[in-house]
Amino acid sequence: MGKRILLTALAICLSCLLAACQGQNPPPDESRPVEETVELTVWGAEEDQALLEQIFASFQAHYAGQADFRITYQPQSESNCKDVLLGDLEGGADVFAFADDQVAALAAAGGLDPIADETAIRSAALPAAVEAASVGNTLYAYPLTADNGYFLYYNKAYFSDEDVGSLERMLEAAAQAEKLVTMDWSSAWYVYAFFGNTGLEVGLNEDGITNYCTWNSTDGSIRGVDVARAMLDIAASPAFSSRTDQEFLEGVRDGTVAAGISGVWNAVALEELWGSNLGAAKLPTFTCGGRQVQMASFSGCKLIGVNAYSRHTDWAARLAEWITSEENQRLRFEVRGQGPANVNAANSPEVQSAPAIAALLEQSNYSQLQRVGGKFWDPVTEFATSMAQGNPSGASLQTQLDRMVEGVTAR
Repeated sequence: MGKRILLTALAICLSCLLAACQGQNPPPDESRPVEETVELTVWGAEEDQALLEQIFASFQAHYAGQADFRITYQPQSESNCKDVLLGDLEGGADVFAFADDQVAALAAAGGLDPIADETAIRSAALPAAVEAASVGNTLYAYPLTADNGYFLYYNKAYFSDEDVGSLERMLEAAAQAEKLVTMDWSSAWYVYAFFGNTGLEVGLNEDGITNYCTWNSTDGSIRGVDVARAMLDIAASPAFSSRTDQEFLEGVRDGTVAAGISGVWNAVALEELWGSNLGAAKLPTFTCGGRQVQMASFSGCKLIGVNAYSRHTDWAARLAEWITSEENQRLRFEVRGQGPANVNAANSPEVQSAPAIAALLEQSNYSQLQRVGGKFWDPVTEFATSMAQGNPSGASLQTQLDRMVEGVTAR
């Protein structure tokens, strides 16, 4: 009898212990959701691939466990991103880098939605970058860089500080050293430099599509033909060469080029090539209509957009914020030499002391946001190519200016 009681008591104790253990370790909740798979395609400049893959890795590490990320990078030029994306919005990238002059068209076509948390983005970015990323008062993209402009690079071994103030003096010094000064006249973006501070105007009409242009004006203190003649005089110098950015770098590498007009994207390469002889300054003046005119420039920003048709817009927005964060804009400056749009990063001692950034900031006093319609580019390139070649057709300069403006303002 005693044994039976003892066994019964032991059985009860074991049952209680088993129940307690089961209470401490409940079975898995079968209703718990499976981890989400998030596939994102990102478009960016070909030169940014290594940097972006580093940023993707830190993003995935930060959000580890919240989703199964599959991020695919595809190289895509920032300058024509709009055209490619609008060709197939639903099949386009979820996150993409683009030049700020495309933001209005992308927003109008429904490719971009207004930024949800725009207050935080506005407060973190430079005012000019916020303006560049907005349509009216609505923010549509994330500011990435505030350095999409151009200025002068030069080799200090051939030019003094006084030389680089005047394009004519630079050409004289370069000719004596049997070197070249380059600028890309096959790009209307750079050609704006000669017209921008003359009182002659170009810009968008209220429809946001067509242009107005007075570059062929026969009135005023500086006329269109004065600019054309100035360009012909520059082209006639044996020390001048119209070259693309890539050809500019090739000339620096082979030692034939001593100066050129370009942007911050070439800062790292030029520092490697010229070392302590690397100089950077605002654009020089040039002789036009019997006076010295400060060369102008288009300015702009690179932006990150989120495709409104993305299947994962929330995660795409988080990735866009991550790419444009202060930390990653600092990293972009360190790796690529690009000027941050983030206020704190832009005001850091490292950025402020960079020669290319300092030159860009100085040139910003003579620049304006690029706001022109698509009909601007080809007619200006055609005109400038003729000037770079010394007007081989012999056609009247006024006739060529009139034809250019007719093309730029076409509806």
